Amino acid sequence: MDTIPGNDFDRLLFFEAARKTAEVNYAKDPLDADNLTRWGGALLELSQFQQGQDCIKLIREAITKLEQALEVNPRKHDTLWCLGNAHTSHAFLTPEHDVAMGYFKKASQCFQQAVEEDPDNEIYLKSLELTARAPELHQEVHKQVQYQQAASSASASSSLKGAKKKKSNDLKYDIFGWIILAVGIVAWVGMAKSHMPPAPPPPPPPR
Repeated sequence: MDTIPGNDFDRLLFFEAARKTAEVNYAKDPLDADNLTRWGGALLELSQFQQGQDCIKLIREAITKLEQALEVNPRKHDTLWCLGNAHTSHAFLTPEHDVAMGYFKKASQCFQQAVEEDPDNEIYLKSLELTARAPELHQEVHKQVQYQQAASSASASSSLKGAKKKKSNDLKYDIFGWIILAVGIVAWVGMAKSHMPPAPPPPPPPR
């Protein structure tokens, strides 16, 4: 697995290349669950570079690829976990709380299945724990967004309302961008680890 760059632009190029590679590999073998998982992970990472419906579109595409991987191997725990992250991202980008709760429920089910398949995986266990608190965080984030939108509307003149609204929307997606960034990075790193050989044992201590 190649090293993931730290620079945003380099990261964009890295994951776009990963997406294209997965697309080529899919044409050769559409039933490769590992490749479908890498494709979904790359799409989830790329979603952080978009806003609004473009961001949601990439998340939905990631979900589709990950679900295809699970059709091939329903017990593939890294795919289940990555899918849980995708549903979590989708939920945070959904303003309607009831609708978002449906995505959080799907995420929780995915994390639970991942834990059942790999009970000792601390990252899976932590994800399952955090998803229980996600609905509360969702409400707080959207309350903050609504408050900022209301404050902008109250202080803006009629000639500036359009600009203020756009600025508020940009801020909203900036907030969600951080969430998606964190979720996506962890998903990709976890997935990469699952494909890496185990580390060699440390040398014995000197006597």
